[in-house]
Amino acid sequence: MADAQLYEESFQVSQVNKDVYDRVHRIDATSLDNATKLILDINSELYPIETNENIQVLIASTLNLDGSKDEIASGWRGNRPNEASLADMWDYVCYGKVYKVEDPETGDRIKVYVSFGGLLMCLDGPYKKLSPLKIDYVYLLMKK
Repeated sequence: MADAQLYEESFQVSQVNKDVYDRVHRIDATSLDNATKLILDINSELYPIETNENIQVLIASTLNLDGSKDEIASGWRGNRPNEASLADMWDYVCYGKVYKVEDPETGDRIKVYVSFGGLLMCLDGPYKKLSPLKIDYVYLLMKK
């Protein structure tokens, strides 16, 4: 069983673009260690975020606390509707597809692009931190 938590970081939101779509804001944020940049579309009705707020971001391969693989065909709660999951500890949860990874052979940085049903995310940071995200599907979990 592999570790389900692929990446976790705290970010400070530097910009919130509210002008492009109704109910969707695009945030720009930088990790507190200044190593990673995040661009993320969020549903602003479900999870409003403002400039200068700090957010905690976790990217995981499963929501099962034991790290076991999800059975997506039966829904994100699977056959365990009353069992606790990783989602219970976070405020905003999305499931998406990693659709592009820019992995330059000569650089130590990597860009990972994920689509959460049309809401997009780009993580740009150190290869060592972001390389576990080179998989097909991930969960994004956020809290303030």
